[in-house]
Amino acid sequence: MKAVKMTNKAKTFLAFLFAFIFFVSACIGGIFLSSSHIISALSNQSMPSLSVSEASTSAKAMCVMEASTGRVLYGKNRHEKLPMASTTKIMTAITAIENCKDLDERFEISPRAVGIPGTSLYLRKGETLSVRELLYGLMLISGNDASFAIGERVGGNVENFLDMMNKTAQKIGALSSHFDNTHGLDSQTHYTTAEDLARITSYAMQNQTFKEIVSTKNTKIVSGEGKTRYLKNKNRLLNSLAGCNGVKTGFTNDAGRCLVSSAERDGMTLVCVVLNCGPMFEESSQLLEKGFDEFKLYDLTNGYTYKRTIPVEEGRMSEVRIGTEGKFLYPLKESELDKVEYRVKVDEKLVAPVKKGQEVGKVEIFIDNNLLFEEKIYTMEEVRGNTIWNKIKDFIFKW
Repeated sequence: MKAVKMTNKAKTFLAFLFAFIFFVSACIGGIFLSSSHIISALSNQSMPSLSVSEASTSAKAMCVMEASTGRVLYGKNRHEKLPMASTTKIMTAITAIENCKDLDERFEISPRAVGIPGTSLYLRKGETLSVRELLYGLMLISGNDASFAIGERVGGNVENFLDMMNKTAQKIGALSSHFDNTHGLDSQTHYTTAEDLARITSYAMQNQTFKEIVSTKNTKIVSGEGKTRYLKNKNRLLNSLAGCNGVKTGFTNDAGRCLVSSAERDGMTLVCVVLNCGPMFEESSQLLEKGFDEFKLYDLTNGYTYKRTIPVEEGRMSEVRIGTEGKFLYPLKESELDKVEYRVKVDEKLVAPVKKGQEVGKVEIFIDNNLLFEEKIYTMEEVRGNTIWNKIKDFIFKW
């Protein structure tokens, strides 16, 4: 008797037929193969309490923070609640940018925004400007009237806008701050801390519109009626400090001279806050230079040393490749590198089938028992199970 050679179509049909029969049998008999390898992750991890270095300053309060991580590098009275003058407008600006539907739509200036005390754009009742144009007037020359007009436009009224500002502060984590006006004129219930203000600024500098405005040295705005206003940024560090890209000056009798400054070098952005500081430009420059001299951003994921494969049982491969997905950059002094500790937890083995991207462990990075970073470890490829129907299918196609 001659052997009958099966066609590819026949082989495929038989393979699926056997697979269907096995699946139905498994469902009836309650046979399901599964594997669960779940590692709980910490959520909403608070910032670690690493040591804060000393730095000389005449400011009543000071904070230097690395913007991307929120690490405080230097501080003085950084948790003390103090008036902050026109550095308030950092919060005014980021709240407006995040909540304004159209920054470029022009609107009429109301009479309530005209004649606000202090520094001014000298707005006129009924003239038309956009929120974007007013933001330049707010952040470059510190127009108090611009802040009021922005609040009315974005919030519907200033009271609603102030509520938006305080909610934004809570969202950012500036929990020791309260805003009861848009411009920063002195008030007993209007205050922040040096650390809160650094945190607010670090958050705001992530917004490209905000960053573009506060880094602008000179510009002009033209109202719908043709009035031209030439604006020169009051932040002298934009012209004198390498890498300076913002952000805001301020002064009132109660607050004294205040400055929030920012600079970026080699991918690291530092934010410096000085409150009630006479030589605010000189000392801010010195503090930022000190920060760049003593701290660098290090990719701490380069120190991972765990084994990059896990054994797999009952699979068509005996092991699976594993790995992490991202980088973790953190500002450290060179002397702190020896204090970095890695703790790795990885499943000892897996049972097929294994999905690509399946969580199999985690790696944690500590300094002085402070958790800096946690990242999940995943499988980098799929491993199919060595099941009966796969064996049958392989047998048929090899026949």
